[in-house]
Amino acid sequence: MPKALVVADEVDERLWTAAVASLAVDLVIGAGDLPYEYLEFLATALDVPCVFVPGNHDPDLSGYTRYGGLSMKDGFPSEWPGPAGGVDADGRVVDVAGLRFAGLGGSIRYHDGPNQWTQRQQARRARRLERRARWRRRRDGREVDVLLTHSPPRHLGDREDPPHHGFSCLHRTIETLRPRWLLHGHIHPHGEPVPDRVAGHTRIRNVVGHQVLDLTRPGCPAADGGVAIRRYPR
Repeated sequence: MPKALVVADEVDERLWTAAVASLAVDLVIGAGDLPYEYLEFLATALDVPCVFVPGNHDPDLSGYTRYGGLSMKDGFPSEWPGPAGGVDADGRVVDVAGLRFAGLGGSIRYHDGPNQWTQRQQARRARRLERRARWRRRRDGREVDVLLTHSPPRHLGDREDPPHHGFSCLHRTIETLRPRWLLHGHIHPHGEPVPDRVAGHTRIRNVVGHQVLDLTRPGCPAADGGVAIRRYPR
């Protein structure tokens, strides 16, 4: 399986240099709230594809249609504000570097701004994503490998202050898609250790900062440091 440089929320200045080229990875994965120039630099320096979802502090990417190098909005040519060459997985099912991603960006709505959703709004977006994933699975038999989100599921790695509540709908999405991984950002550890959570067949990992991750399917998730969740809290 591919090895990925996974980044979210916090820029590591050591990576924003030519030294990053020493990393042996197959793709860059962004879980939101990072400068798009940073993602573009990483993918270019490593000469690998980049897949990402936007966070609540990122520019609004909705409404753009891309045809190769041409970007359109409202029927007119318009420069896409995202990272050049990057694949926006928000609300989509995309295949990148041999992996299938389903993406849901953004955070819970706590003030006006793009990429923020109420629980009900995100639930509607999640149901559309699930339908797209099922359609793709019927067409080619492939499952989703990675559910890429900015916010975690509610009660599985989120916080109790309102801006850092996770999304309740992600429990159903995990049950429906059964991805190998759910990778998210948004919740800053501030130096505290963050154990993986495990829900069914899915390992949930907070990737704030950066890490190099081997995306091999975990054989027994709870046996190597994950916290097993036997029932989805609602």
